Amino acid sequence: MRIQDVIRRPLITEKATIQRELAETYAFEVARDANKIQVKKAVEAQFGVKVAEVRVAVMHGKERRQGRFFGRRPDWKKAYVRLKDGEKPIEFFEGV
Repeated sequence: MRIQDVIRRPLITEKATIQRELAETYAFEVARDANKIQVKKAVEAQFGVKVAEVRVAVMHGKERRQGRFFGRRPDWKKAYVRLKDGEKPIEFFEGV
């Protein structure tokens, strides 16, 4: 898997914003088959920071319906990335 394919998008939610401000922890949606080592390398390569810890969680897709027809959203994976002490913040999140 290429490094560019690991990180899908940043997660900008209320919980992620609080964690970013208090604990220097950033949340990303990542590829379903990516592991912690790949996520760490991808963040370090794309943003030029040192990563202290990576936690991953598989989010199960919700069931949705349109009238009498049922469907299901796909499962996806998110990663919480904590930077090492003294690292500069990721500029991507500063404008949000």
